[in-house]
Amino acid sequence: MTAALPSLALALLCLLQVGAQVPVQPDLDTKKFAGVWHVTAIASNCSIFLKMKDGMKSMAIISFMPEGDLAMKLVWPLMDKCQKFELLFQQSGQAGHYVGAQEKRNLRVMETDYSHYAVLHEVQHSEAEPSMALQLLTREQDVSPQLLRKFMELIPTMGLTEDMLAILPKSGE
Repeated sequence: MTAALPSLALALLCLLQVGAQVPVQPDLDTKKFAGVWHVTAIASNCSIFLKMKDGMKSMAIISFMPEGDLAMKLVWPLMDKCQKFELLFQQSGQAGHYVGAQEKRNLRVMETDYSHYAVLHEVQHSEAEPSMALQLLTREQDVSPQLLRKFMELIPTMGLTEDMLAILPKSGE
């Protein structure tokens, strides 16, 4: 499951040093990727995220439209109800790379094994505050220490720091 992550970290470091784009999962299988994911860890430089990161819990439900666009429904529990937020990303022409036109977002599925984990890279371009996030999604709430460690090793390769990291608590909600 996590065997490919060390090589991914080295590849990312090399790619970023030469200014190349963030890699994506080759030939992303949307049927296997769709479904419920637990948002297990996030590292982001977004100021709103950084203010809220310690109290977050979240799940993502990913589906694909017939034309291949990605729909992501984020759900997180609040005091007395669940908050829902939906994002729609259009295909960019490269498998695993999606663009959110309204929010000026780029979403890349960097790596996934479909049944245990996925690493997503998201950039939001805005005049006020451009931001970046690296997300670790898992099918189960439990994450192996090895997978979490490999995810944490990716954080500096993306220009983020460990103080921007939130490991989200398990939620029975």
